[in-house]
Amino acid sequence: MALLHPEFEQRTDANMHISEKLAEAHKLGKPAFSFEFFPPKTSQGVQNLYDRMDRMHDLGPSFVDVTWGAGGTSSDLTCEMVNVAQTMFGLETCMHLTCTDMETHKVDDALKAAHKAGCTNILALRGDPPRDKEKWQAVEGGFRYALDLVKYIKAQYGDHFDIGVAGYPEGCDDEQNPDLLMSHLKEKVDAGGTFIVTQMFYDVDNFLAWVDKVRAHGITVPIVPGIMPIQTHAAFLRRAKGMNCRIPQEWVDALEPIKNDDAAVREVGKGLVAEMCRRIIDHGVMALHFYTMNLAQSTKMVLEELGLAPAEGTPTKKPKPLPWRQSLGLSRREEDVRPVFWKNRHKSYVARTQEWDEFPNGRWGDSRSPAFGELDAYKIGLKGTNEQNIKLWGKPESLRDIADIFIRFLKNDLKSLPWSEIPVTDEAAPIIDDLIDLNGRGLLTITSQPSVNGVKSSDPVHGWGPPGGYVYQKAYLELLISPSLLKDLIDRIDKTETITFHAINKAGDLRSNAPGDGPNAVTWGVFPGKEIVQPTIVETISFIAWKDEAFRLGTDWANCHPAGSPSRQLIESIMNQWYLINIVDNDFHSTRGIFELFEGLQVKNLDGPLENNEPVVNGHAPQHIAELNGTHRTTDGRVFDEVLN
Repeated sequence: MALLHPEFEQRTDANMHISEKLAEAHKLGKPAFSFEFFPPKTSQGVQNLYDRMDRMHDLGPSFVDVTWGAGGTSSDLTCEMVNVAQTMFGLETCMHLTCTDMETHKVDDALKAAHKAGCTNILALRGDPPRDKEKWQAVEGGFRYALDLVKYIKAQYGDHFDIGVAGYPEGCDDEQNPDLLMSHLKEKVDAGGTFIVTQMFYDVDNFLAWVDKVRAHGITVPIVPGIMPIQTHAAFLRRAKGMNCRIPQEWVDALEPIKNDDAAVREVGKGLVAEMCRRIIDHGVMALHFYTMNLAQSTKMVLEELGLAPAEGTPTKKPKPLPWRQSLGLSRREEDVRPVFWKNRHKSYVARTQEWDEFPNGRWGDSRSPAFGELDAYKIGLKGTNEQNIKLWGKPESLRDIADIFIRFLKNDLKSLPWSEIPVTDEAAPIIDDLIDLNGRGLLTITSQPSVNGVKSSDPVHGWGPPGGYVYQKAYLELLISPSLLKDLIDRIDKTETITFHAINKAGDLRSNAPGDGPNAVTWGVFPGKEIVQPTIVETISFIAWKDEAFRLGTDWANCHPAGSPSRQLIESIMNQWYLINIVDNDFHSTRGIFELFEGLQVKNLDGPLENNEPVVNGHAPQHIAELNGTHRTTDGRVFDEVLN
């Protein structure tokens, strides 16, 4: 039979099916774990879940899956969540797909949406009947059984999708005959199912016996047991009853006396679930699938108890392929070069480049080719409500107040700034005192990295890439600087031999001593059998695009405060007058060269009114045509041949 969508038949080498991940885990004897999420009912719930998914990425799941409402009632949100998880958060994602009230065209629409998002894994289910129907019935032009759905996906889409199927160690609502259920499972696998995800259970003895029966029936695909962590005693009983799960008597005896103490229930429940997981792993099942109920804490507690996730405050042991989080969106899996400016705003960079036809791989390419999406088109702006942001950052009325906010962030008393969605990491430790000192003098640091001279790729702080390699970094600093200090700073830079910079203000006045428009690698790695990898760069056109976003974020912060208020006027003045400057010390052996540039530089009168320094534009050109390396440049980055006289 001809494929309905032959373009899906081939996958790139970078696409990794869940069954391949599970096979690799079994081969290495290292358990894989995964999380399930469901679509929330409110927009605020969706945003809260996205924030949680972002944080749970750092636990290192092999994949996540997203459930599907009966009849596709939440299909649009499911597809959106799959796209966000895959593209924005770089999470390998599996999309649930059910037969319930699903005509063939709805299935095709869902699979096309999964493909567009870069998702290559589907969990094919029959699904529960809608609430207004007592018995399950196939719709006209739809599918009756999960087996039919598996056959359809396999026949029409080839090997593009890895197809998971459901297993029932304790039976299901409308079928309790274990032999018949086993026969159905064998049929689904023979039709194209490549891994099995089970319903939740707590009776581990029954599960292990079921696994042995599955193998005895000649079913060899990976089995992923469904694990439901214990949040509260009431929820534990409710979910077990809803799924007809048998509860071992020793669990009842352990939880009943403390049922009214939620903290104690979570602690004891953690031990019970972790011990169940150990027995599963000891039996040779190297996978655990956690039904998170869109919550993190109980799952995280179990993983920490098992030693599968880093404890609070310790760096993750999972190696990073690149120094920044990869996107797994369509066409992005080979991407390995990004500008450093979005170091702390990963999702923003992905959003602004999602319409690109191809992504930098091996080199950045023509510096004039990247077309970054407009800010409004992708809702790039400050997160949170005005009230939330005022509560977070207060009501600054002087430059010292602003500097103190930045210093609190550097000391991890604040978890974010308008320009950074993530807290300060251990990478900043070698330069943290210098950064605090700069901010204390009114020089507001946005992004930075220390120099690194050949540390092993396995280093828990600076390491990335395959084993056996060495990684390097040039010192980099990006900050907001008063125009009253800019000329002095540039004069100091001009006296060095190794330091390059770009400086730009909101109006678009661009200054630079960079030798050209091409990329300047600030991070690179050397690995056995590979060409040198240069994943992080500084580049002029990208910096101009980042400038728009950086000043927009500051303006959004100002607008959190009432019009005419001292806080709003202060922040607006900084955004309207100051320059954003990036500085690279191209001598990666140098550890403090950048910071030595600032010796003695300080904004006057940190506690008084902001100096009203109008930005100087070269030659007072009306459209902010600025001098750059003997050429004219407009704010959209076009370079002309005529030389400034």
